Amino acid sequence: MVCLVSDLQDGQMKEVEVDLNKILLVRNNGEFTAVGGLCTHYGAPLIKGALVGDRVRCPFHGACFNTKTGDIEEFPGLDCLPKYKVKVEGGKVYVTTDKKKLKKRVKKMSGRVPGVSHTVVLIGGGPASLQCAETLRQNDYEGRIIMVTIDEQLPLDKTKLSKAMNIEIEKVLLRQNDFLQEHGIDVWTKKEVKSVDTEAKTLTFSDGTNQHYDQLLISTGGRARPLQCPGAELENVKLLEKKNVKFYTSNGVAEIRGENRKVKEVVLKNGEVLPADIVIVGIGMYKNNFAIAVSFPTLISLRKHLCVLQFMKTNIPDVFAAGDVVSFPLPLVGHKRVNIGHWQLAQAHGRIAGLSMLNQQVVINTVPYFWTMLLGKSIRYTGYGEGYTDIVFKGSTEERKFLAFYIKDEEVVAAASLNFDPAVARLAEMLLMGKRITKAQAQSDDLSWLQLP
Repeated sequence: MVCLVSDLQDGQMKEVEVDLNKILLVRNNGEFTAVGGLCTHYGAPLIKGALVGDRVRCPFHGACFNTKTGDIEEFPGLDCLPKYKVKVEGGKVYVTTDKKKLKKRVKKMSGRVPGVSHTVVLIGGGPASLQCAETLRQNDYEGRIIMVTIDEQLPLDKTKLSKAMNIEIEKVLLRQNDFLQEHGIDVWTKKEVKSVDTEAKTLTFSDGTNQHYDQLLISTGGRARPLQCPGAELENVKLLEKKNVKFYTSNGVAEIRGENRKVKEVVLKNGEVLPADIVIVGIGMYKNNFAIAVSFPTLISLRKHLCVLQFMKTNIPDVFAAGDVVSFPLPLVGHKRVNIGHWQLAQAHGRIAGLSMLNQQVVINTVPYFWTMLLGKSIRYTGYGEGYTDIVFKGSTEERKFLAFYIKDEEVVAAASLNFDPAVARLAEMLLMGKRITKAQAQSDDLSWLQLP
């Protein structure tokens, strides 16, 4: 027995442990269900998240899971939650496992069927391409899948690269090579596309080779924007998160000086000189659409993004686009076309593109959910706050606990928080359902409408 029936009311959840498994027990409409209690993304406890109907949202990074099936319904993350059997008897609730300790469940996937010549080519080795490939296999696609990337490695969890300097590549691979081979997903590394002939449906690579495609996904992502100043090529100029940071605002880097190819000091634009051993560059990125633009000039918008229609389709037959390089219609803001470079959305794009290739039309029904870690504290953000005119602030920055509502046209359009879980996760669900949240609600001392624990 894990609890009494009376311990949980409808719409409530409880974390229990059975055979060393952390399990999330949920009651909805009088029915008890049980799934894995740890998010399959980074292992966050889902009991601290937001439960809305048959769906629980992770408070850390926003991944969502169906509490009846365990299936992942919103990203980030690739895998589903394990599902457990529940028995109610004599006013008591029992959960049974197969005695194995399970943290995640891979959704059933097919592989390539010999003799099927249909080919899908995915340009780019990031989350959009990988999610597209897995979506195809999860829906019984039998043809060939080729993922083409200029990178030297298999698809990585690049969000971890700015958090650790000495991490091993094998530990940040999104999928191991054996997994990709088992499901017939070919990954061509160190391969660059130079041009695309959409009439002949042929790719030409920088090494002179060609590849036919039947359907094509463009998800080339972005690359780090380098410093444009003398000394930017010196060693020890890397990306790193570090404590005890001093800010020099309204300034910039004029030059990086060094000795023996090593960084020695940084000269600011105001003339101030800072001693330095390592220079951390975080000034944004460039979209990797420079080569594709030659082949698809009609897809490039004024802001240098590839424009997609509904279902991640372009205006060229059998050509789809996803991820950081696209401008896409976002239902959250009335299908306004936006560009949001973010891991979670890239995965969502990849899934929709994969389904669209199979003639299953699914709208981008997602709410942006961002996160960052600073000095051991995690900040959450959800919504789309472009053009906000006011901020309603709850809590205190000094106490490192706050909730900020971003207001536009007297409505909440986004929110950010620190140590205020699961406020942002719950707000994301409300925005997803199209609920209107007024500025007056945000200003009120009564936040019961957020249903916080």
